[in-house]
Order: sequence, then C-alpha cells, then structure tokens
Amino acid sequence: MNLKRKLLVAALPFAFGLAGSAHALDIKFAEIHPAGYPTVVAEQNMGKKLEAQSNGEITFKMFAGGVLGSEKEVIEQAQIGAIQMARVSLGIVGPVVPDVNVFNMPFVFRDHAHMRKVIDGEIGQEILDKITNSEFNLVALAWMDGGTRNLYTKEPVRKIEDLHGKKIRVQGNPLFIDMMNAMGGNGIAMDTGEIFSALQTGVIDGAENNPPTMLEHNHFQNAKYYTLTGHLILPEPVVMSKTTWEKLTPEQQALVKKVAREAQMEERALWDAKSAASEEKLKAAGVEFIAVDKKPFFDATAPVREKYGAQYADLMKRIADVQ
Repeated sequence: MNLKRKLLVAALPFAFGLAGSAHALDIKFAEIHPAGYPTVVAEQNMGKKLEAQSNGEITFKMFAGGVLGSEKEVIEQAQIGAIQMARVSLGIVGPVVPDVNVFNMPFVFRDHAHMRKVIDGEIGQEILDKITNSEFNLVALAWMDGGTRNLYTKEPVRKIEDLHGKKIRVQGNPLFIDMMNAMGGNGIAMDTGEIFSALQTGVIDGAENNPPTMLEHNHFQNAKYYTLTGHLILPEPVVMSKTTWEKLTPEQQALVKKVAREAQMEERALWDAKSAASEEKLKAAGVEFIAVDKKPFFDATAPVREKYGAQYADLMKRIADVQ
C-alpha cells in the first residue's frame, strides 16, 4: 500500500467522525420566489452569517424558485425534517394553526407601516410562539414582509361592482375564498405556479398579490389592471423544522434566532426598493394602477372579520391600538 493510499485510509474514519458529529448541520432552505427576490436575498445573507458565525458547524444552501415544491409540499417536507428551513405564507399555516388567521383578516392592518409595527412588537412574537408551540412541528423564527396585496385583473376594477362574478385566484385558505366572495368576486384557490396559464387560458379573470410577485411571475402579460384595494397586508414567517431545531445546541439556537431577526430587518429595505422598482416596470409594460375608494371593500368584508375574527376580538383590538 503506497503512502498516499495509507494516509487516505487513515483519514477516512476521521472524516466520517466529523460528518456524524452532533453539531454539524446542513440546512436546505426552500423558497417559492425566484433568485434576487427580497426574501431570497435576505435569507441567503442570513445563511452566510450562519456559516460564518457557527465556525462552519452549520452549512446553508438556498433552493429558490419553487424547485423543492409548492409551499404546501415544502411545509410537509419541513415537518418531517427533509427540508430544514423555509419561508411560508400565512395562508398555508392558517388551517393548521388557527391563531395566525388574525393576520390573515382582510383590512386588519391600517397600512404597511402599521403591519411592521405590529410584527416587530410583542404581538408579532406571540404569533411566532403560537406556531412554534402548535402541533405543526415547526419553529417560527422571524417575519418577512410579503407586501400589500391588491387585485390584478384582465378587465379594470374601478369600483366594487366591477369585481362582481369575476373568478379571482386566492391562496388555499377558506378565509381568503370567503373574503373574495364577500367583495363580489368568485374566489378560486390554486398554487402560485398555476396562475400564469390560468390567466392565459381564461380559467381565472385575475388574481391578487403585490407588485413584485405580479412582475416576477409574469402575470402582467395577461392582466393589465392593478387595483389598489390593499385588502391584505401579510407578513410571512421563516420557519425551521422542529426536528432540526432540536439537534442544535442552545448556542446554535440563539444564533439562528439572532440572524433570522436580522434578516427580518434587512428584507424590508430590500422589499421597499423592489416594490417601487416593480411598480415602475409594470407601468412601463402597460399595467394601469387604479386607485379606488377602499371603504366599500372594507365594509363588504365585515362579515368575514366577524366570522373568522370572533375568537380574536381582543387581539384585533390590540392590533388596532398599535400606533
């Protein structure tokens, strides 16, 4: 056996010993959004900090653009520890952890600034804790800003009556279907990846989301009217598989929490820049932005807030009181 080969063989048990050490951890992070999207950039920067500040005990790999599946599939994989971290929409979490539905209520936030005040404070932490302490098998670490959701359609919606009977895609949560129906539309649940062809073929007449999503997923090619209803302002949690979390040392857990919170703050600056740039690009591509009187939309969704919000009346009042 030559010396080189001997050294290699001698080194093998050492290499395997390292790979199996209690605290070496590979994190696969799943994102539905494409590379360059504000959440993806902030999360990748978080990953770099994790690698550097854990002295290489934690490695991080981003899987953007939905390559590991839809959000529903990603959550299921994270619950069993096949994916270690993800950013997910509250619409997906709501059916499993009902308390998060308070943030899913139409018009629960006055505006974007109000939403940020709420998630940065004690209410935001309470909701993260509710996800962590549920049967969901996920640890909720921080909030990403998912922007303000407005309507985009093939025909203009200039007043609430124009929405009547239109088939509008919403996230798969009964609350959102009821919200759309209450405003006079016909709410249809489908995955993000199906929207483009559904708009193209006329399966739906429109969808509702923020400007970056409308732009990045090319929905503007088939929907040229963007109506500023502001009906939902949805923060989105960054979660870690509880199976993974429990493998971390207390120091590593503290590090993950710290860098996730830093990512929360970094993402909103990226978000604001992206949102403004997306709006300019959409306008340049011929999308008309339509300002509307929000009151009829707010009033129409009152029964939805009553139906889904009865058990959160106190929490909704606390949210309203945040200045």
